[in-house]
Amino acid sequence: MGCTTAYSYANSEETRFSKDIRRIWNFPHCIGAIDGKHVRIVCPKNSGSMFYNYKHYFSVVVQGLADANYKFIVVEIGGYGKQSDGGTVQASELYRQLKNGTLAIPEPCNFPQTKTKAPFVLISDEAYPLLPFLLKPFGGRNLSIEEECFNKRLSRARKTIECTFGIITAKWRILSKCIETNITTADNIIKCICILHNTIIDKEGFERHLSEVSVENCTETTGKKATGRPLNDAKNIRDIFVTYFAHNTLSYKT
Repeated sequence: MGCTTAYSYANSEETRFSKDIRRIWNFPHCIGAIDGKHVRIVCPKNSGSMFYNYKHYFSVVVQGLADANYKFIVVEIGGYGKQSDGGTVQASELYRQLKNGTLAIPEPCNFPQTKTKAPFVLISDEAYPLLPFLLKPFGGRNLSIEEECFNKRLSRARKTIECTFGIITAKWRILSKCIETNITTADNIIKCICILHNTIIDKEGFERHLSEVSVENCTETTGKKATGRPLNDAKNIRDIFVTYFAHNTLSYKT
């Protein structure tokens, strides 16, 4: 089934998103952190096992893209519970627009105070595929110091989407239960929650809501890591960020 966009990019705001993420999370050229969350639902009629996930319950996948202040930039609702994060992103409208170049994002430019040009990207966890516009951490063991540094920087910035899902799950407990209605109504309930969340953060800020977040309320892995060989362009782009972070280190608590 299709996905629903609840809150989309305004063409004039991507630069603000990337500036905030650089200022607050020290990750330049990032226009948002992406992840998915399973929300339990009643099995839709005639859907077979499409919504049956690896945790052995029926769910719809909510894919969110968060800014530096724990607000949704884009949320797409309706991914099959059976899908991996990588499968969900590649079936999304956001992916289509990024791949086709129809989403208005800033042109590649130099990193701050350098002559190194880099594109603007999304960041994700290991479950997502490595793409020219989507960076993920290095997997496996025996990573170089530079690769570990990159992983820490990415993980730190990616907490925004984890905590965003954590906030809405803590505040709207229906997301922790089975939404016992038809799939269309369930999608609309989730969509309304995401819009209300953004409105509340705009009015109240995010600080008081972070105290409500627990590990259980944050995003959960799909249980599947992305497979397939990453594109050379994607690897080269990630290496640009690796080199930049290796020469612009931070001291922070992980």
